[in-house]
Amino acid sequence: MHKYVYEFTEGGKDQKDLLGGKGANLAEMTRLGLPVPPGFTVTTEACRRYLADGVVPAELRVQVTRALRALEDRIGRQLGDPEDPLLVSVRSGAKFSMPGMMETVLNIGLNDASVRGLATVSGDERFAWDSYRRLIAMFGKTVLDIDGALFADALDARKRERGAAQDVDLTAGDLEELVEVYKKVVQQETGRPFPQHPREQLDLAIKAVFDSWNTERARLYRRRERIPHDLGTAVNVCTMVFGNLGPDSGTGVCFTRDPATGKQGVYGDYLPNAQGEDVVAGIRNTLTLADLAERDPASAEQLYAVMRRLETHYRDLCDIEFTIERGKLWMLQTRVGKRTAAAAFRIAAQLVDEQLITLDEALQRVTGEQLARLMFPQFDRSAERRLLATGLAASPGAAVGAAVFDSAAAVARHAAGEPVILVRRETNPDDLEGMIAAAGVLTSRGGKTSHAAVVARGMGRTCVCGAEAIDVDTAARTARVGEVVVTEGDMIAIDGSTGEVFLGDVPVIPSPVARYLEEGLEAVLDRADEETGELVLAVHRILSHADATRRLRVRANADTGEDAARARRLGAQGVGLCRTEHMFLGERRALIERLVLADSAAARDAALEALRPLQRGDFVALFEAMDGLPVTVRLLDPPLHEFLPDRTELAVRVAVARERGEDPAADEALLAAVERLHESNPMLGLRGVRLGLVVPGLFAMQVRAAAEAAAERIKAGGRPEVEIMVPLVGSVMELHLIRDETDGILAEVAEREAVTLDIPVGTMIELPRAALTAGRIAEAADFFSFGTNDLTQTAWGFSRDDVEAAFFAAYLDKGVFTVSPFETLDEIGVGRLVRLAVEEGRQTRPRLKMGVCGEHGGDPDSVHFFHHVGLDYVSCSPFRVPVARLEAGRAAVSLDDTAAGLAGPR
Repeated sequence: MHKYVYEFTEGGKDQKDLLGGKGANLAEMTRLGLPVPPGFTVTTEACRRYLADGVVPAELRVQVTRALRALEDRIGRQLGDPEDPLLVSVRSGAKFSMPGMMETVLNIGLNDASVRGLATVSGDERFAWDSYRRLIAMFGKTVLDIDGALFADALDARKRERGAAQDVDLTAGDLEELVEVYKKVVQQETGRPFPQHPREQLDLAIKAVFDSWNTERARLYRRRERIPHDLGTAVNVCTMVFGNLGPDSGTGVCFTRDPATGKQGVYGDYLPNAQGEDVVAGIRNTLTLADLAERDPASAEQLYAVMRRLETHYRDLCDIEFTIERGKLWMLQTRVGKRTAAAAFRIAAQLVDEQLITLDEALQRVTGEQLARLMFPQFDRSAERRLLATGLAASPGAAVGAAVFDSAAAVARHAAGEPVILVRRETNPDDLEGMIAAAGVLTSRGGKTSHAAVVARGMGRTCVCGAEAIDVDTAARTARVGEVVVTEGDMIAIDGSTGEVFLGDVPVIPSPVARYLEEGLEAVLDRADEETGELVLAVHRILSHADATRRLRVRANADTGEDAARARRLGAQGVGLCRTEHMFLGERRALIERLVLADSAAARDAALEALRPLQRGDFVALFEAMDGLPVTVRLLDPPLHEFLPDRTELAVRVAVARERGEDPAADEALLAAVERLHESNPMLGLRGVRLGLVVPGLFAMQVRAAAEAAAERIKAGGRPEVEIMVPLVGSVMELHLIRDETDGILAEVAEREAVTLDIPVGTMIELPRAALTAGRIAEAADFFSFGTNDLTQTAWGFSRDDVEAAFFAAYLDKGVFTVSPFETLDEIGVGRLVRLAVEEGRQTRPRLKMGVCGEHGGDPDSVHFFHHVGLDYVSCSPFRVPVARLEAGRAAVSLDDTAAGLAGPR
């Protein structure tokens, strides 16, 4: 019989694939001897089997029975016993943390009989009825798919009737009556009574957790976080311990360091006389751990000791859930905690200083995506601002947008191109789409461990929680602070680093990390406060280690001297792609029109000669900015018609001129040229190397301009390192023909200018045929540069401009891919072409230099792939250069350099 159930005593933290993150860590804490309530885990394999077959495996029911009986024997109580009942929680636990996305049911085992037994043995009738009403509400919403608002409305109505401000103000009699109301809701909504048999409750709850893996919100979260859809979730069945047994009981969530800033210390939220879901739901504003220490010093001291032990054991920030039951501390969960980008860098550097991790490990604890977040702008503190309220700084950043009060409005306004701030009393998992669409999230309730805070931190969204002064009225779509009323659409600004909420727009300025990357360390430290200085030093330290560790060099895609200079300040080691077509924009389009309209060789040559000095000047500025570093000049790639007026607009102009009796000759000639060049699919038509072969002198003009610019720089004492790249080659003969012409021009310019020009000529690998015949193409190429955007288009048969809006959303939803292949390289298909081209190219030329110049060169996941296959460099937009530097270092320490045998010169 396949084993689907493991007791907490049987597992460990390294079994997350099987037991899920929560189950593996419960087992680990049990193994460490920490106070964990006994229980067992149903594996992810059982979930996958259920999702595939549509029915719970029969052997799973048997194994649950055996594990449950073992648990009952250990505790000395039986599930649902009418006199002294054992109660359990049923909680999800996937391999990767998905906070709030899947289901939990507490107090399984309560029914009309056992609730009275619980009241007797606990000596607290109110606690028993409170637990029962919680079970019915959670079970009804989670398992029976009843609208949770029906239970919430009944609770609010009862509080109004009794004049109760909070749930804890209701009496045992109030709660007993509320249980009857809840049971009627279940009967009315499902046509059957609330299940009284404890085992039925347990089985249905386990099945509901399995089903929650495929809810829309869970799938949306996985798409957002790039979590595979086929992992499934484990289910943890744990003996209930109760934080709602009175003032000496409570529940909380804590962190071993501040997850928002990385500051050392103990941070967390605590709610007396409450159950765990009350904290993360944010329905009551919480106390701090300092408050707990005043109320219950012994429990707080024990909790601090456990926190220190767990952080030392995991060697990282730990996120911990705990319950205190009448002065007894119980640990319900631990995991490596989600954190903001700033906290990630600070904590990594701190742990190195504390000698808990190495610098290599610190590099693994941060990501390029987090570094990119730290480069975003922040509010200008010198600007005039109107403070509306202050809450908890839950997830940093500066967010400005129109206030919206529900998820649907956030999605709609975002789709219309409007930045929005989602304003709620508290968020719940159903708000996920709105949180993704919003620039920031603001709640009037909840703490740093509430749903809004945890999810926002994970997504990198700015978030302020627990702004108690704000009265949010979702029905009226307003937020009020005293006499000030914010209505939907009004502009507000939130600062996730300070918790401040401002009325109206607030200007933003560059972040200190962005300034450090462009201006240098000292320029920032001279004016930085202690917290900012610590962050910038942590980034500098880890990024410097990445630079010292990485094998991949990082270049930038730059088309002007200004872009190249900025890229160099950001750490670029050359230009991997200069798109020469960008030099033909603006006023120079007229010269391209002259080229296209030329009716003779002389006219065409004159047009090219007019372009050459302009190109040469552009190249001089570029080579000067990157002096001593390589600059790869790509010859003209797009079809010529892209530089001409719109075909339809020209036809209209000609028709209007004729109608008015005006002379349309010039427009007619231009229209004729546009018609001549028109193609049904121009991306697969006359472009790239094909233009160079059929438009005499075009590529020659560009090569001559580049060679002359290099000669000019050499004479001025510069050290230009120029590379000429031929685009869209599919046959080695194409490259031979262009290379013969290019080599002749280079030799001619070198002789005329009396300089030595060592300019390699290579090609882009951006067609499947080029990748498949790379061994032959390498005979004529000094280097390869993979154009992964076009390679993706041609390998998939996608037209990027059309398909992303047409059906990518559906493909992501249906799991055809988990991320756009234009965002992260498709390793299975396109990546295989890249790997094959690398292998065959280096078989022909063992020292063949290879890089990538598509935007995949700045994508963190793709950078790791390029390291592994043995490329020499990646090239990306200037802003992404620091990200690529960091990820190249991470790739070097995360993999044995299995590609070392493939690597050529750097």
